[in-house]
Amino acid sequence: MIKCSATVAETEAPEAPAETYEYQAEVSRLMDLIVHSLYSNKEVFLRELVSNASDALDKLRFMTVMEPGLMSANPNLEIRIQCDSSQGIITITDTGIGMTREELVDSLGTIAQSGTAKFLKALKESKEGDSSDNNLIGQFGVGFYSAFLVADKVTVSTKSPKSDKQYVWEGKAEANSYTVREETDPEKLLPRGTSITLHLKDEDKFEYTNPDKIKNLVKNYSQFISFPIYTWQEKTRSKEVEEDTETDSTEADSTKTDEPPKEKKTVTEKYYEWELANEAKPIWMRNPKEVTKEEYNSFCKSTFKEFVDPIAYTHFSTEGEIEFRSVLFIPGMAPFSSEEMYSQKPKNIRLYVKRVFISDEFEGELFPRYFGFVKGVIDSNDLPLNVSREILQESRVVRIMKKRLVRKTFDMIEEIASRENKEDYKTFWTNFGKNLKLGCIEDSGNHSRLAPLLRFYSSKHEDELISLTEYVENMKEDQKAIYYLASETVKSAKSAPFLEELLKRDYEVLFLVEPVDEVAVTNLQSFKDKKFVDISKEDLDLGDVDEEKEKEIEKEYRLLCDWMKQNLGDKVAKVQVSKRLSSSPCILVSGKFGWSANMERIMKAQTLGDASQLEFMRGRRILEINPNHPIIQDLNEACKNTPRNPKVQQLVDLLYETALLSSGFSPENPAEYGGRVYEMMALALTGKESQAYGAPEVVLPEVEGEDENEDEGDVDEDSDDEVVEPSEVRTESDPWKS
Repeated sequence: MIKCSATVAETEAPEAPAETYEYQAEVSRLMDLIVHSLYSNKEVFLRELVSNASDALDKLRFMTVMEPGLMSANPNLEIRIQCDSSQGIITITDTGIGMTREELVDSLGTIAQSGTAKFLKALKESKEGDSSDNNLIGQFGVGFYSAFLVADKVTVSTKSPKSDKQYVWEGKAEANSYTVREETDPEKLLPRGTSITLHLKDEDKFEYTNPDKIKNLVKNYSQFISFPIYTWQEKTRSKEVEEDTETDSTEADSTKTDEPPKEKKTVTEKYYEWELANEAKPIWMRNPKEVTKEEYNSFCKSTFKEFVDPIAYTHFSTEGEIEFRSVLFIPGMAPFSSEEMYSQKPKNIRLYVKRVFISDEFEGELFPRYFGFVKGVIDSNDLPLNVSREILQESRVVRIMKKRLVRKTFDMIEEIASRENKEDYKTFWTNFGKNLKLGCIEDSGNHSRLAPLLRFYSSKHEDELISLTEYVENMKEDQKAIYYLASETVKSAKSAPFLEELLKRDYEVLFLVEPVDEVAVTNLQSFKDKKFVDISKEDLDLGDVDEEKEKEIEKEYRLLCDWMKQNLGDKVAKVQVSKRLSSSPCILVSGKFGWSANMERIMKAQTLGDASQLEFMRGRRILEINPNHPIIQDLNEACKNTPRNPKVQQLVDLLYETALLSSGFSPENPAEYGGRVYEMMALALTGKESQAYGAPEVVLPEVEGEDENEDEGDVDEDSDDEVVEPSEVRTESDPWKS
């Protein structure tokens, strides 16, 4: 370490001659670096100073093993914090090891000795280099210098048991030097340890001299420090005092000796006392066998503001290459806000280093986003941190830690799934099932552990969720793949025409009814060597097909397919004979690499959707016809006999648009489709075209024997009225003839 030269100021003060040390770096640049680059929040100054005090106490406790006499001056190991709002100061005192004069200069003058330029260079090398020691706190004393975030003057008074004298370090935020002198005031002498006095800036006096504020900061950042931390708190208490009453002079001269008792009143008085601020004990430092379930539940609810007991927890420690302790919880209920659950920074994991709180804001360094619901604490003694102790470095140690945390979380979820009480996993799935599906999209490396945890509805389990493991175990011997259909609801899925042939063969089909389902399954691709197959897309292979018969059917309906494609134009990529229909006349399937009808519906609903992308990803649509359906058979005859009949062409359009609806798509022109439906209804009811669509007037034949002169109400009982059935097709209105 490079040391600066000290300039001794010759002063005439006989009591405490001070040595003045000049900063090599510009103070303004130094403080700007601290305020804007090292720390993002002012309140961390207290965390850093308390951590330094804890380190001093730890060092003393370690040294007393070899030198028990070091404790003789003061047997207590503690930290005390006192605020004075009238003077605008905070005093932090510890009974740690203290510092000699040389240690004081070395410890608190490190930045001055190194210079700002060298400090910046070392910081850059630490970030970019591969050095395993990236913790610059101890190298540059930045923990202490965080005091200048809120103070414009700092005074450090310290007494080491190795020295007979007590020394004072004093520095100002905008000064070019700092001083070191001997303490001669008897009232300020310490038995042992260090006292740091912060003279707060005007804008920070009101906030940081509030005792409640200081107590809350200690509870947030330092409540698990192994040494007691006391704060000077204002208290109130009730007290009875005698009430003064005025008496007349005649009464005063009275010779009565029996005076009535004086009245008393209750008043409230203020007083101050030391209050222990870190009463909570770090549960993760205890042996898991000694901690009860009630203690874990209580810790989870108090630490993370939960209302119900966690559904699962795990307490473990890791040793070897890296060492850390952790307690993880799976909450018993999901957050009220979905934004909180899927936030990039859920603040559910609290990171501690030597039981000092560091941060609860991470962006995937310790947990993947889909495990954002997991809550817990992690405590490491050797975790590499950057200079601000706030952001984790992307290091090999962190990656190893992340893998072990993820593995322990999977163990917890699998334990819930294996419980005899199946309601536990139902509760978990209701709360956090979407997170696991999100994991299938974001974490391909853990597909083997995620897939068995997924749950879906199916054609055989419409009211109860099943796992993929159960699905595979119940598969038919001749079934080649895991079939699924994405739809808006279970009700719409089970009535879709895509299922007809599969249900006929008694194949089970998964129903994907949540928007994330289809993307998750597409990313999984397979499970236990069984591929996922979307039954709403082209090239569905069900096996066991009579190829000779299929060729004959395709040959017979080839002309119809070409003719329908010619009429539909660019609406479909092609028309072909279907292998998946048994009762519906036709169906519209998506291209192999395009969006399904369900995905197209979801993407259309996106607020920031791209219309050009929608048109591109829509892909090709294929119309499949059922050769066994009467409508298709009639169309086959019509295309051969009257291929140019406009009525037949209109029916083809109606058939296509009906297939759009039944397949889950939306018609491009709903009004036009409605008009065709109304026209067909008119044909079915009257045997004639509706007048509303410009058809010729319907003229019914006269009934034989009817007398024109008879009154309208008279009926000839002997006349034989001709009865016309609505469904009867007249020769003059035959839709297949022009």
